[in-house]
Formats: sequence, structure tokens, C-alpha cells
Amino acid sequence: MSTDDVLAAVGPRLRRIRKEREVTLAALSESTGISVSTLSRLESGLRRPSLELLLPIAQAHQVPLDELVGAPPVGDPRVRAKPIVRHGRTHWPLTRQPGGLQAFKVFEPQRSLDPDPRTHEGYEWLYVLSGRLRLVLGEHDVVLGPGEAAEFDTRVPHWFGSTGEGPVEFLSLFGPQGERMHVRARPSRP
Repeated sequence: MSTDDVLAAVGPRLRRIRKEREVTLAALSESTGISVSTLSRLESGLRRPSLELLLPIAQAHQVPLDELVGAPPVGDPRVRAKPIVRHGRTHWPLTRQPGGLQAFKVFEPQRSLDPDPRTHEGYEWLYVLSGRLRLVLGEHDVVLGPGEAAEFDTRVPHWFGSTGEGPVEFLSLFGPQGERMHVRARPSRP
């Protein structure tokens, strides 16, 4: 990949990272000291990125500079999860490939939210690491504790989050319809 190709990919990457974090150009401008028009031109590719512009943006988003420029991985097999914050919940992606089965470590702070069940294609598996996770699934309203798991078809109206009694940390595996994950407490005997 040429230098021009790498630089051309920076703008869309900056826009994606900003939108994932639900940050406006005005808010990013305020935190970086870079004008809204310069940020807009960077994201649209009309302004060539420079180190003096990328460093404050990386700092504001709390991401390594490598992520902004799309540096290739160095061959380390460890998953270096970069947190994504959406609607107050922090997700650490544990899989690298797009599509197929996706794994996330999730932290939900202590808060009381009214359940707003949703549906979508797929299948989900949840495993609670710490705290208590409230799961509303169809007619069921259950609380899962550490070491407990749940699996369900996401076409069933569902919602999950903190019970309001404290934070909860859990693993979420999400896959296309039909990819079911099963857990056994003990190996099956013949």
C-alpha cells in the first residue's frame, strides 16, 4: 500500500472513530483546539493529515496513533482490544474479523434503566463475569449472577443491562442466526 493510499484512508477512519464515540465535530474541536472546518476537511480527505493534527485527535479519542493511520498489525497473536463506548456501555471487541461470530467483553455501569426490548437477526450468548445482569427476554425477566449464562434467538424481543444495584461485567458472543453456542458444566459421559 502506497503512502498516498494510507493517507487517503485516514479521513474515513477519523469519521468512523468519531461517530462510534458519538462525538460531534464541535465537541471534538473544543477538546482538541482544532477548528471544526479543519476537522471536517480532514475527515472528507480535503486536508492532508499531519502529526500535529493527528496527535490531539488520538489523545481526545484515547486511541493509539496507529489506529488513526491504520498501521498494519505486527504479528502479535494477542487480541489488543480497543474499548468502544456506546450509550454509556463499554465494549471490548475480542474478535478481529468482520462478520460471522463476534465476541465482546462488556462493562455496564451501575444505573437504572427502563427495559426497551428490541429484535434483530442473530443469536446471542451472555456469560456474567461479575455483578448482576438483568435480562428481559420475551415474557421472561431474570437476573443472572457471576458464572451464569444465557443464550437466545435475537428475533425474540430482548434487553439486558445493570440491575441498578451495581455495575456488571459480562461476555457477549453474537453470531448469525443458527450459530448456537453451548456450555456444559461437566463433560458428557458415554
